[in-house]
Amino acid sequence: MTISAITKVSEQLCFGGKQIRFTHTSTALSCDMQFSVFLPPQAEKQAVPALYWLSGLTCTDENFSAKAGAQRIAAELGIALIMPDTSPRGDGVPDDADGAYDFGLGAGFYINATREPFAKHYQMYDYIVDELPQLLEAALPLSDKRAISGHSMGGHGALVIGLRNPQRYSSISAFSPICNPVNCPWGIKAFSGYLGDDKSQWQQYDASLLLSGAESPLPLLVDQGTADSFYPEQLRTDSLITAAKQITAPAEIRLQAGYDHSYYFIASFIEQHLRFHARYLFD
Repeated sequence: MTISAITKVSEQLCFGGKQIRFTHTSTALSCDMQFSVFLPPQAEKQAVPALYWLSGLTCTDENFSAKAGAQRIAAELGIALIMPDTSPRGDGVPDDADGAYDFGLGAGFYINATREPFAKHYQMYDYIVDELPQLLEAALPLSDKRAISGHSMGGHGALVIGLRNPQRYSSISAFSPICNPVNCPWGIKAFSGYLGDDKSQWQQYDASLLLSGAESPLPLLVDQGTADSFYPEQLRTDSLITAAKQITAPAEIRLQAGYDHSYYFIASFIEQHLRFHARYLFD
């Protein structure tokens, strides 16, 4: 894979570290992409491990950096935060014909599309797993120690990518993830549009199915709010809980009473997630 150069768009000092936004031309996605990075102060002297954060429907690379309040703890722990966009964008990138929020731009679902006209650009799985880490570890003071986390659609992406690539990550966490997309309206719409009607192709992107068949799953932490308007119909957390019990996986799946789907929920528990990942990133 050809790795392009990255161009800095903006930089701010934050808790002694640097909050930076970059752009580059993606080979996997065949378009220009933006992403954000927080480099902790320790990166001035040594390569640091990274947590990849995958955001949800309608989000960009900036939602987590502006709303979650993660930089303070990341700076203390010495963990970089990598925040990619949620889908390919730009002229020529196809969108939902009706501009729906849950398909097309802002809704890449972190899979590799096989159905036209989406197959050329919507290769988010390859972008997150291969292209972006190669790009960043060559250009920035990052080690090859990685963890992965995300919210909602991004929680789905984090679970799927971590479960399918245990050799590439040390741990997985998620907030309000779409746990069983082959059986929920969001997932059925996205998978039908990106992958077509062959449901055997959908299964490789379903976290509950992947976890139930995992031989050596990574440490896993999931938080789900009980006041979330998308729980349980869209998120189907019970399917993930059942899968974890079937294989006695090292998984902690917590139902948090009264919390909803918002970034207020994420901000309330992000410190616990970062400290969870730190146990494995620095092992």
